[in-house]
Amino acid sequence: MMTGISAFPSPATAPGTDATVVGENLSLPLFRSLSGVLAGHPYLKVVVDRTEHTWHLLDTAVHPFHVNYVATRILGMDLDELDARLDAFNASVYTDPGRRFLLGVLSLHADEDTEGRDRPFLVLETTEADTMDGPLLQEFYDFVRERVDGRLPLLLKPANHGQEAALAPVSDVTLPRILSHELFVSRPRTPLNTGEAIGRLRWFASLEEYRAHTADLGWSDVVAMDRLPDDVPRVAGFINAAPITPLSHTNVLASGWGIPNAIVRDMARLVESEELDGAWVRYRVQDDEVSLVRLPEVPELDEPAWHQQRIRLEPPLLEDVPVLELRRLRREDRDRYGTKAANLGELHHVLDSRTADLTAFYGHARPPRKDLYGHLASRLTASADPEALRRAASEFVAATVTAPDGVALPFALQHRFLISSPALQQGIGKLKMALELGATDALDPLCLSLQQLVRGTPVPEDVAARITGPFADRVCRKRLVVRSSSNAEDLPGFSAAGVYDSITTVHGTDELLDAVRQVWASLVSPRSVRLRHEAGISLDDTYMGVIVQEYAPAELGGVLVTCNPTRREDFRNVYINCTPGSPESVVDGSALPLQYLYNTVEGGGRTVDLGSSVTDLPSSARARLADLALTGRLLQSHFADDPGDPDDPLDIEWLMTEEGGFKLVQLRPYAL
Repeated sequence: MMTGISAFPSPATAPGTDATVVGENLSLPLFRSLSGVLAGHPYLKVVVDRTEHTWHLLDTAVHPFHVNYVATRILGMDLDELDARLDAFNASVYTDPGRRFLLGVLSLHADEDTEGRDRPFLVLETTEADTMDGPLLQEFYDFVRERVDGRLPLLLKPANHGQEAALAPVSDVTLPRILSHELFVSRPRTPLNTGEAIGRLRWFASLEEYRAHTADLGWSDVVAMDRLPDDVPRVAGFINAAPITPLSHTNVLASGWGIPNAIVRDMARLVESEELDGAWVRYRVQDDEVSLVRLPEVPELDEPAWHQQRIRLEPPLLEDVPVLELRRLRREDRDRYGTKAANLGELHHVLDSRTADLTAFYGHARPPRKDLYGHLASRLTASADPEALRRAASEFVAATVTAPDGVALPFALQHRFLISSPALQQGIGKLKMALELGATDALDPLCLSLQQLVRGTPVPEDVAARITGPFADRVCRKRLVVRSSSNAEDLPGFSAAGVYDSITTVHGTDELLDAVRQVWASLVSPRSVRLRHEAGISLDDTYMGVIVQEYAPAELGGVLVTCNPTRREDFRNVYINCTPGSPESVVDGSALPLQYLYNTVEGGGRTVDLGSSVTDLPSSARARLADLALTGRLLQSHFADDPGDPDDPLDIEWLMTEEGGFKLVQLRPYAL
């Protein structure tokens, strides 16, 4: 039985019986008696009835949805009647300027006063799809302010960019407010990837301390430090004490591995006060809570399931095939050119042919709705007729994004390079033998030696000519980007995010050949070999294709995933991260990006975090990101891992060019 101290206590939860209150003023004890927990904070749903000039404080445990309460408890409808006209009813309470009801949420937060004491305050917000204008938001705030304990500060949080714009001319004296990103950065704990683990907590105060002990880390460790490096080995759980984005490489790995990951800003203090370094703990990350409980004794742990996990690879095809332009590839070419190259070729086909059905996500039943076609028609300003909607979706995507030009080098070129050198063959043989014998201590030096050999071995003349041929007339004049495209990445259960090399500053023939060899060499890096071996992927079956493109300067670069990575049941939102320039700074964690959520059902977006930026993007750029978010959602219908499940999300790297258009540089499944 688990005992011990919870390092992260959760707020009181709601009672089990309906304690909904109508018309009373709200005190802090009453708030706590009715509240649930959302994003780690107590919260309470409120309904203001403008006709009756009263309000309803909903018992969160009994009434999780505003509209159900309004329909059944105030208007006397039954749920079947509500379900039959749910979208129309939602419009009447969320978008009708003359609406009777104002729906919102009160959440309880705390900051510190000048003497370091907790100072509680309340935040009022509407739902993300609500279109209240400035006067209606002021009325909502004033109504609630009059009925809340005057000792509690009350701030309004605009729920979307539209509300922020509507409140721009309104004084923050008459309507005190706080923005979403201001509230987000004050959160002491942020779930990144849900999961649970029992393990030994390892706290590292610096990267140097971590490097000194990396070899000691095992599958049962929970690693905690300011910000975990991208090359962290597979362990039981991650804890970051400094802010990171859910789209960082380490969180993509956590998602793919199915391990808990969270931001815990006061982790250093907790480690010291609870003596957690080296202690055995139960670590749990849920959508609304992060908990860490010290265990009284060393538990008996079964070997993790992934030790027996075996990832199946399709046999690589090594016959001599040509270097091809990306636009000539299709998805089925992944066994010759790698997954990245094949997906980019498929993207070219989707944009050029405009024949793919990009509406499947919206055709999926969302009970009680049979589909979301009406919402998509509204987003596209198009007819809801299925055929017309498919045409409109294809036209919208083709008008919003482009696919990058470039060429793909097949596995066959790497194979011919490897067999051209007896020394390379001998090095590969030694590495295979070490893997077969389980000689893990010998892996790192063997891999490093083999990488050095790959980078230093001359490329056969005929292979070199095929690599440089497509760029012969411009390779000395243009900056090139060389990217990995292996058959051992972007797989169900094995993402390999950040594992293989890409080089973005290549000039001239010699640098091009060096860059290709560096990408080939990343296939036998110590980390990539260990991760594949743990997943049961044979070295014999692993090959590296290469993508070569001309560098495209960008105003913005970033990553989007067609889901809300911190709330997996949310089917509405797409999550976008971006920074000025290249997306590499987003995925490698070198810069904290701007973070946005865009609703691709009802519309609207909101800023989650400004990251390292001082100000938000202008409204025109945010509107363009809304188009990109919808495009990602539409492409998800075609690129989903399982064609029968359009809910499988995508991970897309993108650039916004100086002309304001979007170029997609990578599409792959996003591991849930």
